[in-house]
Amino acid sequence: MSEICEIKCEELRAKAENLKVGDKILLTGVVYTARDAAHKRFFELLDKGEELPINVKDAVIYYAGPTPAPDDKPIGSCGPTTSGRMDKFAPRLLDMGLVAMIGKGERNQQVVDAVKRNKALYLCATGGAGALACNCVKSCEVVAFEELGCESVKKLTVERFPLIVANDCEGNDLFKIGRAEFCEK
Repeated sequence: MSEICEIKCEELRAKAENLKVGDKILLTGVVYTARDAAHKRFFELLDKGEELPINVKDAVIYYAGPTPAPDDKPIGSCGPTTSGRMDKFAPRLLDMGLVAMIGKGERNQQVVDAVKRNKALYLCATGGAGALACNCVKSCEVVAFEELGCESVKKLTVERFPLIVANDCEGNDLFKIGRAEFCEK
């Protein structure tokens, strides 16, 4: 796919194998925000044998900590955070059925391997454009860990959220490919 394609979150699992590094998508549907503190709580629950407050099967997690909403919007600025901070958590969640993660920056090899193993995706959002990203959010609801404030888990309904495939089901890595292409020139 070289053109921008529109995909619904519930279709991601079925379409993941056809998406390749560098593909641009406009994502519509439900995504959950979760950053460092929420991931730590997820793992505390899992380690105790308890259920997570969200069903990660075929879910999309956006590494973001949105700011409070102004009066005329459901959410404030909601740009991506650095994904590498969630690398220690991602493989286990992918093995539990997570279909995609959204963030910024490259992932470690264990995450790339888990993406490939689970036929999942890692998608990048534009860093520094949180004020623009909030225009894609149509609704926002805190669903877990409200006491964490901006790092609480939120259920967002997004519409035509622009993303690029950074790690695909074949184990390709946009960051490695990009660096190699740059060095060739």
